[in-house]
Amino acid sequence: MSPTPPIHALMTAVVQEQDVDLAIRALDELKIPIVRFSSTGGFLGRRNATLLIALPDGYEEKVLKMLQTSCRQRVEYLAIPLEGSPLPMPTPVPVTVGGAKIFTLPVERFEEL
Repeated sequence: MSPTPPIHALMTAVVQEQDVDLAIRALDELKIPIVRFSSTGGFLGRRNATLLIALPDGYEEKVLKMLQTSCRQRVEYLAIPLEGSPLPMPTPVPVTVGGAKIFTLPVERFEEL
């Protein structure tokens, strides 16, 4: 096993559940440490995954491009009841979902035990 290059940042990416497998397969090509947590979104209560990605120096742009390619946004339609309607007829409303929410933090210390 080759030694891990020095880690300079920690990227946190919140990815929709339907995109996470593709994202992880793409990131595995870079041979960098990734940890996956299952999570639930506040908006629409959708299932997603939070990825902790250890970034060696010079990898940030590569990882961002891979996430951009594998975590696409899409429009879904939600049925919302129409207010004031005598019949509870739901009206489909377009909502943009997907993509990734990404935070990158500097790392002062990294150890593998």
